[in-house]
Amino acid sequence: MMISECNPGQLSHEQITALLYKGISDDGRPGDCIFVFGSNKGAKYRVPAAVQLYKDGRAPMILFSGGTIWKGQPLPEALMMKERAVELGVPAGQILVEQESRHTKENVLASLLVLDRAIPLHGIRRILIVTSAYHMRRAYLTLKTYMPSWIEYSMCAAEDASTREDNWWLTPEGFNRASNEAGKLVRYVQNGIIADNMLDLG
Repeated sequence: MMISECNPGQLSHEQITALLYKGISDDGRPGDCIFVFGSNKGAKYRVPAAVQLYKDGRAPMILFSGGTIWKGQPLPEALMMKERAVELGVPAGQILVEQESRHTKENVLASLLVLDRAIPLHGIRRILIVTSAYHMRRAYLTLKTYMPSWIEYSMCAAEDASTREDNWWLTPEGFNRASNEAGKLVRYVQNGIIADNMLDLG
């Protein structure tokens, strides 16, 4: 079935797992840039994953995207992530920053110009996506919807504590985050914000 055929208000455990996690795996291929979506815990969970990809030689540049200033943090999330990446050994000159966006679609749209100025877009063939596993499907489909059609993607999930495929339903926090994300994904597809996709329930 297609994602658009789901009922966002009545998603089963099986549907949530399929929507968020089925087929989400890193293919190990190299790319032109590591695209890191921002979050309030991005510096903790996503930056180390991105830095490891960079140190493994998977891509020569890292782009941190996100302009939200979270409570208790002095800088926009993208700058917080950049600071942490530099601490972990990534040269500042290999880091791009987009700090205007406030949500996933804006992460992608606002990063188009940043990438075009730095690489540029017509020279990009593959982007390595770094975000939490439960957010990866929406991030991937948003990139597929708004980025140039020739760009391909590798999905490099950065696991957090409570929204992994094997534990999202075990805590109220994990259950709420995963079920809300799955419902949001279906609604975005139904509203035409992101492209529809086949849902694997097998």
